[in-house]
Amino acid sequence: MLYPIGIQGFETVITDGFVYVDKTAQMYDLISSGRYYFLSRPRRFGKSLLVSTMKAYFEGKKELFKGLAIEKLEKEWKQYPVLYLDLNTGKYDTLDNLESNLNTIFAKWERIYGSLDVEDTFESRLKGIIERAYENTKQKVVILVDEYDKPILTAIDNAKLQDQFRQTLKSIYSVLKTQSDYIRFGFLTGVSKFSHMSVFSDLNNLEDITLKRRYADICGISEKELHTYFKDSIKELAEENSMTYDETCAELEKLYDGYHFAPNSAGMYNPFSLLNTLKSKEFGKYWYRTGTPTFLVKMLQKKNYNLNNLQNETVTAEMFDGVESLDDSPIPLLYQCGYLTITGYDKRFDKYHLGFPNLEVEQGFTNFLLPFYIRNKDKKASDFLDNFVCDVEEGRPERFLSSMKTLLDGNDYSIIGELEKYFQNVMCLIFKLMGFHVDVEYKTATGRIDAVIKTKDYIYLMELKVDTPAEKALEQIETKDYAKVFAADERKLYKIGVSFSSTTRSISEYKIEAPSNSPIRGEWKLP
Repeated sequence: MLYPIGIQGFETVITDGFVYVDKTAQMYDLISSGRYYFLSRPRRFGKSLLVSTMKAYFEGKKELFKGLAIEKLEKEWKQYPVLYLDLNTGKYDTLDNLESNLNTIFAKWERIYGSLDVEDTFESRLKGIIERAYENTKQKVVILVDEYDKPILTAIDNAKLQDQFRQTLKSIYSVLKTQSDYIRFGFLTGVSKFSHMSVFSDLNNLEDITLKRRYADICGISEKELHTYFKDSIKELAEENSMTYDETCAELEKLYDGYHFAPNSAGMYNPFSLLNTLKSKEFGKYWYRTGTPTFLVKMLQKKNYNLNNLQNETVTAEMFDGVESLDDSPIPLLYQCGYLTITGYDKRFDKYHLGFPNLEVEQGFTNFLLPFYIRNKDKKASDFLDNFVCDVEEGRPERFLSSMKTLLDGNDYSIIGELEKYFQNVMCLIFKLMGFHVDVEYKTATGRIDAVIKTKDYIYLMELKVDTPAEKALEQIETKDYAKVFAADERKLYKIGVSFSSTTRSISEYKIEAPSNSPIRGEWKLP
């Protein structure tokens, strides 16, 4: 079987014999139901292939759709002039680069449909191209824009460049409304929705289908599609890894399934990771290895965001309406970029519950975040991971705290945001990186425990302080009787007070109250 990894052209997929997961029924329903649409999906989720499929359809290439659902649905197969604006490629670090890329695309269209000397702006050139395309073919024009927001996302942490890109693209996207009499269909894809872009503020008849259940499966691979198209491939993967078919399916689901693009919709598999796994016959973090933008981490740090909330975040519907800059909440962009997904919906209050879609994203994002919170030039996280895990699992808090201090020692940058929140985030990342269950700001009847770490045999209650004796942190655990909520739990419980130093940016001392049968040394402080 040929897997279309990195191949975004529908015609190439079909003519060269690559497997194609048939989305033409959903596409036909979309085309038949309206004229202007916007769809947001994470990167490498099939948006470009969908747009390319639309292009082939509107160009009337009926022969490419033989055996697909749309072959029986479409009766006329008209040919339309198609303007395909692909912003997925190109370097966007200067305004000149963006304009050069646009000039190349526009010049190609003008060679087909002609140009006028008075058309000296992108807006006037596009208007002229659309009008002449209609006049020359006697058919309305189809406009397909793939990754409309790529330049904006590239410059999201550069306000000046972002504004230059915005103004340039605004003049282009506004044409979609002013030339509506000449346009048969318009479809735009992207990762994010920028609410102040002209495409959304001026083109008020653009329908956003991002969260519509009707089109939740228009990109990605569903459970049904997985078994319809890849049953033999799963068998081969199972055999290669000495697993049963059911065990293999469970592992694929755990790693790559779980994307929900509407409340109560079926989960979708990440197609890039899934296809790479089936081709290589090895489970891996394929989607995550393609890169994570650092501006996402900057947003989290700037907003002093509690990283533990990524496991269960709640947002209002309005938060999905658009994102503009690093000054906005990071959550909508994390969702749109594919790091969070819809895990529940409260219809009464119109609120969405978000969380990690699968294990690939959760582990990958945790690994990616850690170096941004711990930048120690002399120590590597991998140097102590094995011992750290064993110490947590076997009830040796004095040793894993010592390892954590070693990792934190020598941080070489200024901490962003509130110090206590920073240290909470660091501890959350470290424990999650090791695969442990951790709750930050665990609520009890008497207050909130800064951190609760649970293993098979142990529970660690940790109270964190900055520039305050560890004894005070331990006293708070006792005074507020935090351990009471775990009284019925048979696991051994450690109460730990930890003091961080704002000067050294590391652990300055700790005190531990151990179970009566645990002969550990209970405290440590800087000499």
